[in-house]
Formats: sequence, structure tokens, C-alpha cells
Amino acid sequence: MLRIHFTGDDLARTALADEPDAMWEVSISLHRLQRRDTGVVFGPWRAQALPRIPPSLRLLSSLAPAKGYCPDFLTPARGASRAAQIEAFRSTGRATIRADLGEFRRQNPHLRLPSWCARLADGDSETLGRLAHAADTYFDACLNPYWERIRTQVHRDRARRTAVLADGGWEALFRTLHPSARWSHPVLELDYPVDQEMHLHGRGLVLQPSFFCRYNVTSLLDPRLQPVLVHPIDHAPDWALSAPPGAETKALTVLLGATRAQLLDATANGAATTRQLARSAHTTPPNASRHLTALREAALVRSDRHRNIVLHTITPLGIALLNGQQPALPA
Repeated sequence: MLRIHFTGDDLARTALADEPDAMWEVSISLHRLQRRDTGVVFGPWRAQALPRIPPSLRLLSSLAPAKGYCPDFLTPARGASRAAQIEAFRSTGRATIRADLGEFRRQNPHLRLPSWCARLADGDSETLGRLAHAADTYFDACLNPYWERIRTQVHRDRARRTAVLADGGWEALFRTLHPSARWSHPVLELDYPVDQEMHLHGRGLVLQPSFFCRYNVTSLLDPRLQPVLVHPIDHAPDWALSAPPGAETKALTVLLGATRAQLLDATANGAATTRQLARSAHTTPPNASRHLTALREAALVRSDRHRNIVLHTITPLGIALLNGQQPALPA
């Protein structure tokens, strides 16, 4: 059982992450690769990713078993760019590595760490650099080809949770975060492989959606680190088989212009805010707002306000246009 203890300040500082975290996805996707229960959602990705796995991945997989504890230093610098995360990985201090490897041994007594971990614990920078390079190479080979699709799925999940938050507040969001979630102010309880108490002490909590997280939530063990709760999202079952997000037809681009075509395509993935759509279309929120106004006036999207949040969704006419169909226009 994981018990997260909130204060009033913690609730004020709790936030939904707006992007997938590259290093969390690296770590959790390794579980999916090593397990055979990937099913419909992850099975196609696993089949496509296995032939691409770089040889160096064996280093990383030694510390990211199919089940059980993974060292906290594998998921550094939440919210930073992947390059900054990899650099933070390379700069992990010896004391942190030794503590995390000790925790790995305690929580995974059935696993034996490889001999090179002794050099890692002694602060050997070359070994740590090889491990960081393995994570970076694995991301490029097995996650980067799907990253825009992963981001789209995460953005859609965040938009749905944002609407829940706007309508019902934190209690509604916490209760719908995971099937096991139980909110009894000021404590959030969730099923967890081990008993862990997380006291936020006014720092707030980052709710981090994870694409490859499937069953249980996960978090960091070290109480000194920024509190984060990594939770599963809902998936489109055919995500690994469909065309990449933003792959609009040339005719649609000519008709609407590249930015409006990308925005229309992004709204087809589910309700989203202006900022989320701007990110998908690689433009600024003010520019996205201007183009969304034009799409709304053309009855291709609709915009609904939920308290202080505006969510944009595609209309039936927009779907027909996106699918290259001849829409039925009113008389």
C-alpha cells in the first residue's frame, strides 16, 4: 500500500505533468519488453522493438528487472529535456548510486547484480557513462520512432483528467486516477507492491502520466527527491499500428494550411487545451488560438469551457474532412 499524505500547501502545489517523461518511459518500457503479458496494447510495439534493441541494453536491463525495484537514479531530472536528463544521469553522485544499489539488493534478493556494478558503486565515471549511453541509445532505437504517438496518447489522457479536475476538484481526480485509488482527506491510498508512506511536506505532488505503465502506479523511494506519482493512461489499442500523428493528407494541407491541418488532426485524438494542441502543431498558443477560431467558425472543431479551462474537440464535419469523405452539408 502506498499512502500519500497531503497538507493544504501540497494540494495547492500538486500538478499534472503535461508531457511524457523520457526516462520514466525508458525504465517502464523495459518491463514491457521483458514480460510476455503485453497483449493487444503493447504486443505490436514489442514485436517491432525487439529486433531494434541495441547490444548495450543488457547493461540497463540488469537494473530494470521485469518486476521489482529500479534504482531512483535511472529516472533523473523530471520535466527536463531528454538531453538534460541524460546529463543528470551521467552526473549522479557516488553516494546516491551506492544507496540505490543497496536498496536494489534489499528489495530484489533473488537477483544478482553483475560484477560491473562494483565499479559503478565506487564512482567509476566510465561505467556510469556507458549506462547513460545505453539508456540514450535504447530510447533512440525503440521509443523515439513512436514518441509523437506516445505524446498524443499522454496529451489525450491529461486533457480528460483536466476536465475531471475542473468539474470535480482534486477529490474527483484522485478517485479516478487508478482503480485502487482511495481518497480520505488528507491521505491518498493506492495499491502498491510494498508498504510506503510518502509525506509531501508542502512540496506538492507531480502526477506523471506514463504511456508504458500498465497495472500499478509507481514512484520514487528516496524521500528527499521531488515527490512524483507515475500512473497508467488509457490507450488506443491500435496506437502502434496507426499512422503517426500529424500525418495529414497533402490535399488537406493544401485546403487548410499546414498549421490548421495539424491542429485538426490533433483534435481527433481527443479533447485538448489550446496549449496542448499548439505543442502538437509545433506553434505558439496564441497562433494556435487564432487558427482554432477559424476552424471553429468553419464548424470543424468545437470549444467548450470547463470553469477556467477551454477544451477543443473535433466535430463530425471535421472527422469527415479528415477522413477524406464528402460531408453532408445542411440545405
